[in-house]
Amino acid sequence: MDTVLPVRPALIDRGSAARMKPGMLEDLLRSGAARAIVLSGRQALVGGDSLVLLDAAELAGHLRDTAYAPDQLVYLGSALPGSALDAGTPLVLFLLPQQFEVRTEEFEPHVAGIPDGAQWAGFRDVAARLNPTDTALFIEASAIANWHASHTHCPRCGTATQPEAGGWVRRCPADGSEHYPRTDPAIIVTVVGPDGRLLLGGGGPLDARNYSTLAGFVEPGESLEQAVVREIGEEVGVRVTATQYLGSQSWPFPASLMLGFTATTSDTEARPDGVEVTRARWFSRRELQEAVLSGEIVISSRLSIARSLIEHWYGGVIQDRPE
Repeated sequence: MDTVLPVRPALIDRGSAARMKPGMLEDLLRSGAARAIVLSGRQALVGGDSLVLLDAAELAGHLRDTAYAPDQLVYLGSALPGSALDAGTPLVLFLLPQQFEVRTEEFEPHVAGIPDGAQWAGFRDVAARLNPTDTALFIEASAIANWHASHTHCPRCGTATQPEAGGWVRRCPADGSEHYPRTDPAIIVTVVGPDGRLLLGGGGPLDARNYSTLAGFVEPGESLEQAVVREIGEEVGVRVTATQYLGSQSWPFPASLMLGFTATTSDTEARPDGVEVTRARWFSRRELQEAVLSGEIVISSRLSIARSLIEHWYGGVIQDRPE
């Protein structure tokens, strides 16, 4: 177990069987038990350090016949024991066509019940403050919302598709084909040289300070390991001799699943391609920690699998520079 990243337990039961029942969303709203998460564009309604969860039935009533009536409702599942919510709490995503105005004074009827201090925010804006349950919900909601936004028509005939199964299937009424949410696999890698040093890279200006693991999308027909070898060779001209899978992280912005690897190489020189990677450096453990503390470089945040992979190689927590 010390060779892989820790497995974070699921906090939401996706309810794949429950959502197949016709009319389940309508039944769930009528029950009065469901809580609503509100998303518009790529922003969610948040308050302080948490997502705003509203009474789904009441929210549906407030939004009905307004310019903010949801384009789509999606069943996200129910809370599992160990989450920040009561176990079994049903959760519904409201996808709005546009954001209503959030104000501190008395709200108009279509936004009644929105708490003071609520605001619209993207995941990156609030991720560091959210608890694990809210993080899981925001990521799941973003993933399914992005899929709905980009898959409105049948890829076979171009007919507008209709959501089914609690928002997890889109069916073409013309040819009957079913279309399911997609996830794009991407590999993300720590490359370790023969002397144990770690290779990190970055894009953009040559004098930029950001350094991280190397990454790239898996292409059709490739195994994950083949993608690691190809991407590392293309981006920094390093030949990978062995790979090991360590763990994964969903990153649905728009629809990625980051598959974490560590790789070894006998090469000691890196040649950035100048396009995706403009800078590449080898670090010993001492050099990396000193560079981070001095502010010479900035590495990935603790929210990312990139940081987990780097600290897995490091053998512990890397101290960030004090603010």
